Amino acid sequence: MSVRRLHSEQPEHFEFSAENLEWARNVIGRYPEGRQASAVIPLLTRAQEQEGWVSQPAIEYVADMLSMPYIRVLEVATFYTQFMLQPVGKKAHIQVCGTTPCRLRGAGDLIRVCKNKIAEKQFALSEDGSFSWEEVECAGACVNAPMVQIFKDTYEDLTPEILEQLIDKIEAGEAVKPGSQIGRQGSAPLEGAVTLTDPSLYDGSVVKWGLGADMDEPQTEADKVGADKVEAGKVETGGSKAAPLETKSAIVADSAEEGEAPALLSEPLDGKADNLKEISGVGPKIEEKLNGLGVFHFAQIASWTDENVAFIDSQLAFRGRIAREGWIEQAKLLASGAETEFSKRVEAGKVSSSKSGGDA
Repeated sequence: MSVRRLHSEQPEHFEFSAENLEWARNVIGRYPEGRQASAVIPLLTRAQEQEGWVSQPAIEYVADMLSMPYIRVLEVATFYTQFMLQPVGKKAHIQVCGTTPCRLRGAGDLIRVCKNKIAEKQFALSEDGSFSWEEVECAGACVNAPMVQIFKDTYEDLTPEILEQLIDKIEAGEAVKPGSQIGRQGSAPLEGAVTLTDPSLYDGSVVKWGLGADMDEPQTEADKVGADKVEAGKVETGGSKAAPLETKSAIVADSAEEGEAPALLSEPLDGKADNLKEISGVGPKIEEKLNGLGVFHFAQIASWTDENVAFIDSQLAFRGRIAREGWIEQAKLLASGAETEFSKRVEAGKVSSSKSGGDA
């Protein structure tokens, strides 16, 4: 690690704003008497957010608040590279990751952009003081290399052209979206999944408890309850008023220990079923099984009770997935006409497991 020293030019004074002072006192109050030094990093971070960098007066101010020797706070400020020890760009300080993965993916080109558009040397301010840059060690987004960090946010999958556009937008005061700049979802492979592509590796079909291709036949007595043996009920869809529906007949008494069947339909309302694959955790095979039971609409799932969940669990030969993946909460949003981030991705065709023929 390079030697880190305080800047040669220092302001005469530092103090927190009234709002930040109240915040700092609340943070210090979280720690027991004698342990206030534990707040040193949060307070230094807030000082940097207020002024743009950490000055010597700021270090001494924080030390006084925490009853710490000045040298101890100086040690913290100089050890962690997240603390800027000299003035940086007011609009953006761009930290370019220069570690091996980013270097192999073009970090050198990003550094050249910074030199051309900001300043030749690291930490030097642009002519108007709006920008500065530096090369840093790994920032933890290797899969989406090359990348930069601007204050708290990372910007990934960059090209020189994209970085130039980011700088121009920030200069113009336009909003910029952090994360991948090419539409990648998180750190997912660019061309789709390349591992665990065989559902039998994770759906439990090999040990006969999951939803694999060889699990289409019922495995328990409760599973053998036919789709034509469910009780009548009412559902609402799209906010419309509840109305009696032609539903399947009552469940046989043998299945009582497996919960209580929800309202199930003989066919979709108005002949059109909802796309249940817009619920995270429901793939084509599970949707087919739900339809076979008489579940076609988000509103049906949204109205399930714990007993209903237990029944559906038994019919689909798995336990806990409905609650674990939040089907009911998702269904309530979708039934109201709202969208979820997952449903948007399904609608855009970005979720391979929700396409026809995909896994469960």
